[in-house]
Amino acid sequence: MNRKNQTNWWIRISTRNPDYIYYFGDFSSYWEAKKHKLGYIKDLKEERAEITNIEVKQCQPSKLTIPLNI
Repeated sequence: MNRKNQTNWWIRISTRNPDYIYYFGDFSSYWEAKKHKLGYIKDLKEERAEITNIEVKQCQPSKLTIPLNI
């Protein structure tokens, strides 16, 4: 889905218990990502993760799941 010279949209969700940053995407527009955001939040809450931060941003993550060493 990634086009040359264009960065697509990703949902970045930080959690505690477990301490991770998750990236979900990629989406072709901000609005498409925002539309799907609640589904990912619901899934993480069902896994009992405590969500600490949510962003919809243009980026190119090198990893989709990043453990945080706190």
